[in-house]
Amino acid sequence: MVRAVFIGDDFTGASDTLATFARAGWRTRLFLRPPQPSECEGFDAIGIATALRALTPEAAQTVIEEIWPAIAALDPETLHFKICSTFDSSPRIGSIGDVTNDLARRFAPEHLAVIGGQPNLGRYCVFGTLFAKASDGNVHRIDRHPVMAQHPVTPMGEADLRLLLSEQGLGDLTLVRGDRPAELPLRALFDVYDSGDISRISETFAGLSGRRLLVGASSVAQILTHGTTGSASTVPPAAPPNSRVFVVAGSRSSVTSAQVAKAEGFTKIRLLPEDMVNAPQIAEKAAEQLKANVPTLVHIDPKLDYGMSPDALALAFAKLTARIIDLAPVGWLGIAGGDTSSRICDLLDFSAIDYLSDFQPGIGLNCALHSSPEINAMRLILKGGQMGTPDLFNRFLEAART
Repeated sequence: MVRAVFIGDDFTGASDTLATFARAGWRTRLFLRPPQPSECEGFDAIGIATALRALTPEAAQTVIEEIWPAIAALDPETLHFKICSTFDSSPRIGSIGDVTNDLARRFAPEHLAVIGGQPNLGRYCVFGTLFAKASDGNVHRIDRHPVMAQHPVTPMGEADLRLLLSEQGLGDLTLVRGDRPAELPLRALFDVYDSGDISRISETFAGLSGRRLLVGASSVAQILTHGTTGSASTVPPAAPPNSRVFVVAGSRSSVTSAQVAKAEGFTKIRLLPEDMVNAPQIAEKAAEQLKANVPTLVHIDPKLDYGMSPDALALAFAKLTARIIDLAPVGWLGIAGGDTSSRICDLLDFSAIDYLSDFQPGIGLNCALHSSPEINAMRLILKGGQMGTPDLFNRFLEAART
């Protein structure tokens, strides 16, 4: 029996949780399809990546129906619903409350807890209120954050997490602050401000018996692994299939825009609205560069109106990316954007992802597993729109070259 199963609400966040478990010595694998029990033997933690963050409650329920038999077969004591550290969600898109209630109905946990912050990423929950550090280095209440308050799909208009989740159907959460004892059985929201809170919550969880449904970012994995040992594999990964470097940026975040602007050594292809219609020509153009081993960066322009919904744009961009890689398989792939990452990884049909090493806070360097030798063992970074330093893509290119 695995020690924990985590469900990622998008692929970028799921890859960060994969890294968090693996970094602590737990042998962990992130599956992109529901795994068979035989595929999970010898692992401490198993992840299943989904696109729940971008779905309506009805569509989310369908996804959970599909993955639940695999989770039930593993019979974990701990189930972690991995959500974005900024909690950006709404009752109609990416509803954390609806998914949590559905999982609770199926899993029947003795304890349910929401973990409200992840300090190593600049996310802090104090008195039940969420704050996040921005690219300017300042910490903002999440409903006044320069990016998250303006999110194109799920703008954050409420910083009190209990109110936010109650609007999504997840109510009656007791607030647990600092070193105050928690009432058992747990149905609580935990403040998290610093590493001391991580340690204290870990001690609380260590004394629990019965099933636990935990909701939160990768701080949940930090709590579960605190003071533990795992059975990490020492088998070296296979070499990447080739040295081609391809980066795609489908995020409208100002952080990602700055990374695109600062990227050097790449042929940059800025997508115009008409390019989404003329995708074959754009794919050929990018593939020609990649076949010549020229690092290539394809990106949207956040200032442009592409005439489609965010979900439709993510899908169109993912199809273009998959077409390019089909024409010119790559050994190194960087993807910026949570919804974009989910769509692309799904279309590329990777079976699973293994963590290799830390790359930047919230971003791991991974090895993607695939049945085709042309892209098996591809090196992969998946980053949310707000993650990474301005020179992230330059560092990715440097890693590929060295």
